Amino acid sequence: MSRSSRRDFLTVGFAGGIGLTLADYFQAKQAQADIKAYESVEGPAKSVIFIFLPGGAPHQEMWDPKPFAPIEYRGPMKHISTNVEGTFINEKFVNTAKIADKIAICRSMTHGEAAHERGTHNMFTGYRPSPALKFPSMGSVVTHEYGPRNNLPQYVCIPNQPNEFAGTGYLSSSFAPFSLGSDPASTNFTVRDLQLPGGVGDERFTRRRNILAAVNDYFVAKEEADSLDAVDTFYKRAYSMVSSQKAREAFDIGKEPDKLRDEYGRNTAGARMLMARRLVEAGARFVTLTYGGWDMHNNVGGAISGQAPPLDQAYARLINDLDERKMLDSTLVCIASEFGRTPKINGNAGRDHWPKVFSVVMAGGGIKGGIVYGSSNATAAEPENDPLTVVDWATTIYNRIGIVADKELMAPGDRPIEIVDGGKVRKELLA
Repeated sequence: MSRSSRRDFLTVGFAGGIGLTLADYFQAKQAQADIKAYESVEGPAKSVIFIFLPGGAPHQEMWDPKPFAPIEYRGPMKHISTNVEGTFINEKFVNTAKIADKIAICRSMTHGEAAHERGTHNMFTGYRPSPALKFPSMGSVVTHEYGPRNNLPQYVCIPNQPNEFAGTGYLSSSFAPFSLGSDPASTNFTVRDLQLPGGVGDERFTRRRNILAAVNDYFVAKEEADSLDAVDTFYKRAYSMVSSQKAREAFDIGKEPDKLRDEYGRNTAGARMLMARRLVEAGARFVTLTYGGWDMHNNVGGAISGQAPPLDQAYARLINDLDERKMLDSTLVCIASEFGRTPKINGNAGRDHWPKVFSVVMAGGGIKGGIVYGSSNATAAEPENDPLTVVDWATTIYNRIGIVADKELMAPGDRPIEIVDGGKVRKELLA
């Protein structure tokens, strides 16, 4: 082997100079999972956008106002009418009020976990936490069930994996999310590993790829090992992303018209939701994004007044944008938090943790629009009608994307575990 070819081989194999960090990502994620052929998505939703509001968003100051409750329960804020007769939401959601006919507000979500970590686990996995087993997130399950599409990762987190429960659990790490690595709202936003470094042009990139292919072919011929074929698969996936202009452009929010970026909002909420739309449009199946901090123990009125308007603007524009592109019927958009807030305002003008009843919002992807599902009681303390459990909510999401929630996956020790244990599809939510 010549000095130059040997150097090229070492660069390809070890230096990571042309995106092999991304290849290593794919290799690490696969672990020992088998490569298999996947079936096409059969549900009405081809993609999911999961908007998570970390901290425990107050349902009373968002989706479930109680204008006739005593002031200590009602809180400091007002409510407004929506374009659905008889449905009211918080006064700061002026844009969302205009698209209420396209969304389903679920006011009876309930579970029993008042700690942030445990509540978050519920909402990302559909399971209560267990000391005996780590459960996979919904995004990882979707990735497990469906294969690659358009050279894009199937599960993407914006900007990063938000918590440990958004990961693979007992599944192979090959089904972990791909994280952007930086916030699309930042002025110098780039996605790690997708850009060729300085001095590496397309010709040099292709030459190094061919060198790696030759090396792989040599070792496969010598060893005849299936594991080498699997390793080669990761590099092929990585190269596909780096070399595909369409895949790279999916992450380029700068391709969007200035007018549309303004309509989403030139802020964290706007940029993240616009990026999510770009990714599902390009072929990603499950996109998780976070926005804000909603642990409002103090001054809940002031906190909502600061955080709700960007969320309202971006969310309403996202729903309309998907609708205008004829994508809403095939994209399920969910807003959730780990729990709600206490019925009574506390001594610091805020609300504390409360899992007994709270709200989630769903839209598109085969969900009926213009409805309110379930209700809380007069003080928003507990469900009054049609309680929505975590397992039923998760089962309904899986149903919309074409996954049978009681299908068994294999946990360590060849232990069969249902994707969701005991959930039912809430047909009242289906279009």
